[in-house]
Amino acid sequence: MLDRAEVIDANFIELVNAKRFPAAKSLTTIAQANLSHNDIIELFESQLLSRHLDLKSRQLKLANKSFYTIGSSGHEGNAAISRAFTLKDMAFLHYRSAAFMLERARFNPDIDMVYDIILSMVASSDDPVCSGRHKVFGHQALNVPPQTSTIASHLPKAVGTAISIARAEELKIASALAADSVILCSFGDASLNHSTAKGAINTAQWVTHQGYPVPIVFICEDNEVGISVPTPSDWVQAVMQDAPNIHYLPADGLNVCDVYATAKHAETIARSKRKPVFLHIKTVRLLGHAGSDIESQYLPQAQIEAKEYNDPLLHTSRILYQEKILTPRQIIDRYQQARLRVDRASEKAVAKPKLSSAKAVLSSLLPLTSKAKLPKIPPAAKRQVAFGNAFAHMQQKRNLSQLINMALTDLMLQYDNMLLFGEDVARKGGVYRVTADLVKRFGQRRVFDTLLDEQTILGTAIGMAMNGFIPVAEIQFLAYFHNACDQIRGEAASLAFFSNGQYSNPMIVRIPGLAYQKGFGGHFHNDNTLAVFRDIPGVILVCPSNGLDAVKLLRTCMQLAYKERRIILFIEPIALYMTRDLHDYGDALWHFTYPELTETITFGEIGVQGTGKDLAIISYGNGYYLASQAEKLLQQHYNLSIKLIDLRWLNPLNEEAILQATRDVKHVLIVDECRHSGSISEALMTMYLEKCPKLPKIKRITAEDCFIPLGTSWQYVLPSKENIIDAALDLVGKEKQKRRAC
Repeated sequence: MLDRAEVIDANFIELVNAKRFPAAKSLTTIAQANLSHNDIIELFESQLLSRHLDLKSRQLKLANKSFYTIGSSGHEGNAAISRAFTLKDMAFLHYRSAAFMLERARFNPDIDMVYDIILSMVASSDDPVCSGRHKVFGHQALNVPPQTSTIASHLPKAVGTAISIARAEELKIASALAADSVILCSFGDASLNHSTAKGAINTAQWVTHQGYPVPIVFICEDNEVGISVPTPSDWVQAVMQDAPNIHYLPADGLNVCDVYATAKHAETIARSKRKPVFLHIKTVRLLGHAGSDIESQYLPQAQIEAKEYNDPLLHTSRILYQEKILTPRQIIDRYQQARLRVDRASEKAVAKPKLSSAKAVLSSLLPLTSKAKLPKIPPAAKRQVAFGNAFAHMQQKRNLSQLINMALTDLMLQYDNMLLFGEDVARKGGVYRVTADLVKRFGQRRVFDTLLDEQTILGTAIGMAMNGFIPVAEIQFLAYFHNACDQIRGEAASLAFFSNGQYSNPMIVRIPGLAYQKGFGGHFHNDNTLAVFRDIPGVILVCPSNGLDAVKLLRTCMQLAYKERRIILFIEPIALYMTRDLHDYGDALWHFTYPELTETITFGEIGVQGTGKDLAIISYGNGYYLASQAEKLLQQHYNLSIKLIDLRWLNPLNEEAILQATRDVKHVLIVDECRHSGSISEALMTMYLEKCPKLPKIKRITAEDCFIPLGTSWQYVLPSKENIIDAALDLVGKEKQKRRAC
């Protein structure tokens, strides 16, 4: 079986020498595209270098010196797209964008993009983008945030970034992008079929339909195949050419003149009209999907050879020859010069160091250091205007829902770059009225409703965060987060890691969740699993059990987002939103007074109530509330000295503080309202086994490994005050008294 890389390499030289160029598919000329001879030569150079980088990656892979062979061969026409735009236009690029990057590097002669790309291929820690953590296309100086092996997951944040440009100008926020910037976002034809792409494009259309600026160019590089699955040749056009509120512009990706002319048209529409454009580039895919992909397993040989003859490098060579800019000999000389440049860069790059320790790999997950000063706490006069008539009653005790609302109001006053959005959060004030009146206080540019699409909500948050905002986005119910988990896992949480801290997207995601809702049952409103959040590297997971803590925790979370650029998932126990009483009707022990504006809870600080040494009960959220009820009865009826511990910060767990708090306790009961499998209690049990020098007698109670049912039967699968008491007595070796005592 022939090595197709070697075949394509040899074919180029042979065909150029013989002047056997493929026929033009489009007739756009250099003059019609308004390109100079020097322009077309430079574009050709970027194409040549891109090709030789692909060839080199395969050579290095065979020598076990490279780890990535998804190439750009056949897509080299995107160099002309790069040339059509400016450095102020942020680009979210897919993995076939080498020519684009090489062309964009002309903006900065100090950047050797050939060398940088090879550093990325060989996973060198000298790679200026992500220091060897991935093969990505990106560069901070070139306004290209790195994307990993994206299918379509980068499209929602690209749309969010595009929307943020006008929003930053309206609100006079110090942003990363100029007011007339355009967002570029490239992807393949197969990706267009992904629900994430559909949702992002729909969002751009929906926002544009309402007259709001969305200056984005979607670049679909259509090579008519997704790995081995063919895309019908007319599919992308059929789907997009008549799509509302988006300009569809087709281009011949094999003709750099046509690509450039069409891209300039797209640039004019997006920049002047501030509307989305769909730039459809018809191209070919050469060398398979990646080095491990053998096209002959699913394509006939004749089709493979036909694609290879349609090589965009041969098409550009034809233009150069027919326009009498370069002779065949000069074309081949430039081809060989590009090979030599890549060879030299490769020899240098493979000798460069790699990441050599876990500490080095993990370093970009650590908080970013910042000298930024927090905004000043709002003065009383400003707060009085915002709160209106409610200001005179600020010291009344209130429930969790009301206290969160007050905290969000003060935070919006303090942080001018804070935005709050999600489903139904504006005029309705949220399903549980947590965000009531905030749109009246701050206007619809800062508090707004989104489409009913969680991918859009989180993608918008990422995009806004990349342009100077601190979004506070709401996912209406915890179960709905699963629809868009990858926006946090694969996009938001990975950005700092894969950019070595050069890029960040700080945010708070508010998620009403967990179980125990009476009269509003069913799994989708009572999801009691947090496992999906806890295994995402770098994110912070928080869960208050009461309104007082919620206020203080929210303040700390905003500080972490503002100063350390952190991503925080803030779980709000729905069942406690309106809870007033703890033990008896009317005791109002779960109503709290709004704390002073300077009061916070330090990152990682656990809540400790009591000094008892017989038993420590560790919990969070609803579980802590139930444990507080049980604690009173255990003390009164069984004379147990008890210490209650509220975790608050669920990821990362403050293991040192937890172990210290239970150091002298004989028994430890963990109450976890999440499921038995994959719950926080598992991590706590492991912590005790691995790190506690003197292990106490320990037990855990959890929810069943079950979804939450409708009606009243939820009580049989969740922890309760009664089984906390039972478990505590069993743990300490006491027999339970008659039921009437409890």
